[in-house]
Amino acid sequence: MLSYMIKRVGVALPLLVVISFLTFGLNQLSPMDPAEVVLHAQEIPAITEELIAQTRAELGLDRPFLARYGDWLLSSLQLDFGESYITGKPVWSLLGPALVNTVKLTLISSFIIILLSIGLGVLCALREGKPVDLAVRGLSFLLTSMPSYWLAALMVWYFAVKLDLFPTSGMSSASSYVLPVSVLVIGYAGIYFRTVRSSMLSNLHADYALYGRACGLSERQVTMRVLRNSLQVSVSVFGLAIPIILGSTVVVENIFAWPGLGTLTVNSILGRDFPIIQAYVLVLAVSFVLFNTLSDLINAALNPRLRKEL
Repeated sequence: MLSYMIKRVGVALPLLVVISFLTFGLNQLSPMDPAEVVLHAQEIPAITEELIAQTRAELGLDRPFLARYGDWLLSSLQLDFGESYITGKPVWSLLGPALVNTVKLTLISSFIIILLSIGLGVLCALREGKPVDLAVRGLSFLLTSMPSYWLAALMVWYFAVKLDLFPTSGMSSASSYVLPVSVLVIGYAGIYFRTVRSSMLSNLHADYALYGRACGLSERQVTMRVLRNSLQVSVSVFGLAIPIILGSTVVVENIFAWPGLGTLTVNSILGRDFPIIQAYVLVLAVSFVLFNTLSDLINAALNPRLRKEL
């Protein structure tokens, strides 16, 4: 297992370096010079070529690309992503609190999504073709087909405005979590429960399940073995669920005025605040790689045969 972990981490590290390189190169694709962004943010009335050149020198933008990338990479390892072009504050002082707020929303939503997906997936697999299975699948197709922004707006109108049960924005209390978490759960639970159901059905009809019944095992014992094997397949899906939800909170956060990464990033994109955008993309990409690696390690711990495949 240790050798597998070393090999898997050895694959992830070069990928992280490539991701960081591509992330840093994002600002090179913008048609607007970062120096001009800084000058506009400072409300300089007359922006001249000399002033732009001076600002580029102050920001170090006149240095070679690889030299700037190397310095940025080393600083990023220490959570130093530079300073915001708009506010002049350190990026991490803005990104850190927003990340914490988004992680809270993501973890609560992911926990409910995973529990609900496993429960509904197992229930529908054991009741295949019966009214419960058909009703749950039909409802899931209906709910997951709704755009998240439309569903969020609908829930705000009904539960917050009409019934006045929950706040419409912010995270001032525990009740503030109800609507944004509900939107995320409705959007993703219907997707992941079908993965569990499909895996359960595949294992329920496998030869080993038939052989277990023939050997006199009770249906409960067979179901528990099938569930364990089914969850091995689902671990990779659930492992990527957290970073996927983390990245998809942009719409929900902006609708509910949630002070998280999504809101911060949209404002940064509108203001062309490249350091914050770079940091956001890097954090999100790294989370995908880390959770993917973690799910592989969990799968390898559950299934020893996987350790020989790498």
